[in-house]
Amino acid sequence: MNHNQELGAAGEELAANYLLDAGYAVLERNWRCNLGELDIVAETNGQIIGVEVKTRSSLGFGHPAEAVNPAKLRRLSLLVRRWCVTHRRNPHTVRVDVLAILMPPGREPRIEHLIGVES
Repeated sequence: MNHNQELGAAGEELAANYLLDAGYAVLERNWRCNLGELDIVAETNGQIIGVEVKTRSSLGFGHPAEAVNPAKLRRLSLLVRRWCVTHRRNPHTVRVDVLAILMPPGREPRIEHLIGVES
């Protein structure tokens, strides 16, 4: 596993724990279908949430959330709906959240939770 893969895996682990601590149920991680992948599928208050996790070690290449463009958001929205169909779930709403994580070496990670960026 290279450095970027390790950073991404650490970010996804941190994100899952953050969601659990915030009262979300983490239903699945790294769910894949022919349309792509959802990093995390979570649930809270009857909502199914597709969570995109973006992790960086610095802002040298921009804020982590900047990597999630409108086309990616549309695809994530389709993915969370596909997950619901595949798992025979009929939530009253679905949404897409982004967890932008900055993990500078030797410092505490910072998590920014962008809620409902696409619903």
